[in-house]
Amino acid sequence: MRDNSDLLSRRDLIAALGSLGISSLLPAATGPAADWPQFRGPGRSAISLETGLARKWPASGPKLLWSVPVAQGYAGAAIVAGRVYHHDYDEAKSEWCVNCRSLTDGKLIWQFREAREIRPNHAITRTVPAVDARFVVSLDPKAVLHCLDAKTGKQIWRKNLVADYKTAIPSWYNGQCPLQEGNRLIIATGGDAILVALDKATGKDIWRTPNAGQFAMSHASVMPGTLGGVKQYVYGTLKGPLGVSADDGKLLWTFDRKFNVAVAPSPVVIDTEHVFMTASYDAGSVMIRVRRVGDAFKAEPVFDFKNNEWNSEVHTPIVYKNHLYAVGKKRRGLFTCLGMDGQPVWTSDGKAAFGLGSYILADGMFFVLEGDTGTLHLLEASTTEYKELARAQVLAGQEVWAPMALSGGKLVLRDLTKMICVDVGA
Repeated sequence: MRDNSDLLSRRDLIAALGSLGISSLLPAATGPAADWPQFRGPGRSAISLETGLARKWPASGPKLLWSVPVAQGYAGAAIVAGRVYHHDYDEAKSEWCVNCRSLTDGKLIWQFREAREIRPNHAITRTVPAVDARFVVSLDPKAVLHCLDAKTGKQIWRKNLVADYKTAIPSWYNGQCPLQEGNRLIIATGGDAILVALDKATGKDIWRTPNAGQFAMSHASVMPGTLGGVKQYVYGTLKGPLGVSADDGKLLWTFDRKFNVAVAPSPVVIDTEHVFMTASYDAGSVMIRVRRVGDAFKAEPVFDFKNNEWNSEVHTPIVYKNHLYAVGKKRRGLFTCLGMDGQPVWTSDGKAAFGLGSYILADGMFFVLEGDTGTLHLLEASTTEYKELARAQVLAGQEVWAPMALSGGKLVLRDLTKMICVDVGA
């Protein structure tokens, strides 16, 4: 752990962030407001652009629109043009599946299947596909990348990351969700390359980032951002976060910081100079400042927390109104509002515990799941207090950890064995 004398002043950080507008903290949307096209939705921020949602629910909870059985896992959904895309597995036939359903009624429109032996390893399915009007890109638990036709489900191309890049599959299988931007797809492979940019239509390399530092694939997903005026892709590894040029794949900076066992939350680009990274297994959290110095970049710590200070175990924090929001701990499972100095402003202590549940932000409200019970909470997105607007039991519970998706006032969520859609519109 670094001596505090080496860290940047937290007061300086607060002053810098306080001078920024809210819009500078929010990634730009990548598609129509009604779509949730990939992991963490538009802009990969876990913030929906929709408005006009209900601020209270009847005693029975939001209306259930449909429910379908799914294989054991944590595979969340992407939603584009009224279609729900998600991963699944047929244990009886040992086949990996990508499903396309109607958002209206949950009926299956098409299903892609491939023979794949995937045994339960803390369940089976995980990750969210990346979808646009033409393509569905799926990275399966054993690091095989599939590009499918969005309308028909027909496979267009396929890459085995283990064979093509010498990727080592992380413990408990791959947890990374592909990042799509324009005509390209960004994947962190480990092995021969830290990151690769692929042409979505063909699967061919646009660039590769050489992996001289031997960074292994983690469970985190690649996050876009602009630091020092340069568009970058930021990735979190067991050795710490790093940034790669979006233009040519050049490794721009690394920050040497040890994380333990597994990194599941993705790094968060706070603004044009700051990146926050957290993880479980006594790893704590760190805020770093990434500055451009001439033609180079310098990454230095702002604060570095031990595990007993604060960390998020599974999900990636949301940045909103100069604050960070996440389910985390000092004590496990408290929904927490943090200032940009990393100190808690408020928590759900004494009011609710969320385990490892997921959360998104929409219309000034947080939708937060209890990971152990399947109870959905609606919270005011307040910077001053925990304020609950509604709650309802919507799922059966046990490991309700999958990320949610929202489109057109319809919230898609799941537990270990069931995916549902509820109406949260006004």
